[in-house]
Amino acid sequence: MTMPAAVGRGGMDERARKQVAAWLLLCCALVFCMVVVGGVTRLTHSGLSIVEWEPIVGTIPPLSQADWEQVFEQYKRTPEYQQVNRGMSLSEFRGIFWWEYFHRLLGRSIGLVFFLPLLYFALARKVDWALVQRLVGIFLLGGLQGAVGWWMVKSGLIDDPRVSHVRLSIHLGLAFLIFAAMLWTALGLLSPAHTEDAGRRRLSRRGVWLALLIFVMVLSGGLVAGTRAGFAYNTFPLMNGSLFPPEYFMLQPWWDNLLHNMAAVQFNHRLIAWLLFFLIPVFWWAIRGGQVPARARLASNLMLGMLGLQLALGISTLLLHVPIPLAASHQAGAMVLFGLTLWTAHELRRAG
Repeated sequence: MTMPAAVGRGGMDERARKQVAAWLLLCCALVFCMVVVGGVTRLTHSGLSIVEWEPIVGTIPPLSQADWEQVFEQYKRTPEYQQVNRGMSLSEFRGIFWWEYFHRLLGRSIGLVFFLPLLYFALARKVDWALVQRLVGIFLLGGLQGAVGWWMVKSGLIDDPRVSHVRLSIHLGLAFLIFAAMLWTALGLLSPAHTEDAGRRRLSRRGVWLALLIFVMVLSGGLVAGTRAGFAYNTFPLMNGSLFPPEYFMLQPWWDNLLHNMAAVQFNHRLIAWLLFFLIPVFWWAIRGGQVPARARLASNLMLGMLGLQLALGISTLLLHVPIPLAASHQAGAMVLFGLTLWTAHELRRAG
């Protein structure tokens, strides 16, 4: 697997490249915050508190008592209130409302922070046409992400007071794809050249494949979260005394287990974690033994350290029955590990 070459360099001066790269890295930081807030929103069961999707009007929160009572009445008609939170007070509703509201507001803010500078850079001709096309594509992905977010929320407003775990994983995966596209583009703008060293190019491809494996683990983590599989099998390294859970194939047809069986979903997530536990240190060791730039070594060292922290967060979250701070940190750690792996792969492509 190969990643696109550095883009937008032809016709752009160094100052413009640095400006665009800094803006994209800022957007990456905002997407990271969005993922963390989204995780807390899910963990606090706040995601179904706003029952309408109003991209413009919904920017303004309830301002009066009458406004609060109106949105609360809308919530009372949802399956979540009727089956889970019946009798909830207005003050308790406000507690979950604000998490979902802030999550949506942050999403709208990211859209503006991305679109307005993009418009400026394009009109001022600070970026070439190839880069404009790529940035517009990322912006459209962001719009799709908003629509997928509502598609996800809508699944919990009909009969079952839970959002679809499959839609949740798609929503989470799109956030990581947007983050990767912006990060790789920013790194491409900052990178002076590409290496002619075949060994380093092979190492870089291995890094990209590892980033893809982390992305798959993120998708499986979305399934774990959506099925609440983290509240089952709270032992490690065995799953309630078994290396392989006997309930893995309890559903028919067998492939349904991959998406809907808590035992299978959690086992698959653990299996990918074990693969990363072995593959990332092997990758790091290959970099350590090669002739690579200092920044590639730094990135790989940070990647290895983050792997250890992320595994510790995941195991602790499981053993302690998913406390919100640990679970949110584990989700944040996945994006940090993903970003560091991409950075390592990109640094291996640099000249020098």
